[in-house]
Amino acid sequence: MSTTVRRAAPPDAERLAALSTALGYPMTPDEALRRLSEIADHPDHGLLVAEVGGRVEGWIQISLPRIFETPLQAEIAGLIVDENARGAGIGRTLLAAAEGWAREKGCRAIRVRSNVVRARAHAFYEREGFVVIKTQRVFEKTIGP
Repeated sequence: MSTTVRRAAPPDAERLAALSTALGYPMTPDEALRRLSEIADHPDHGLLVAEVGGRVEGWIQISLPRIFETPLQAEIAGLIVDENARGAGIGRTLLAAAEGWAREKGCRAIRVRSNVVRARAHAFYEREGFVVIKTQRVFEKTIGP
């Protein structure tokens, strides 16, 4: 079966939530719908889904972080393929679509941050031509409810 990539839409909320939860970020369909509405019309964000046989099997979020000290680049904020659909080229197809989106925006590079425990993801990105450019720590401070 062929894979179709398209922008995520409100009817995808249940699958978006399920896939996000599988990625380790629990989300309800209502939360997915709300979050999708926050970025749906924003020109600096793209949430793309991969559909196979009418079912959403993965998604990728791509954005333009607009960092002052670097040339315009895109960043993958998340990429997930349903565990039962992995190995069929869906991740590669989503990545190619995200790269196309970034080129259309005039980006010179595309980046992704990946948790140190995701060895399978690291191998995927390296196979797709990504190289490690730095190691860093991520700090967070809660500022609201």
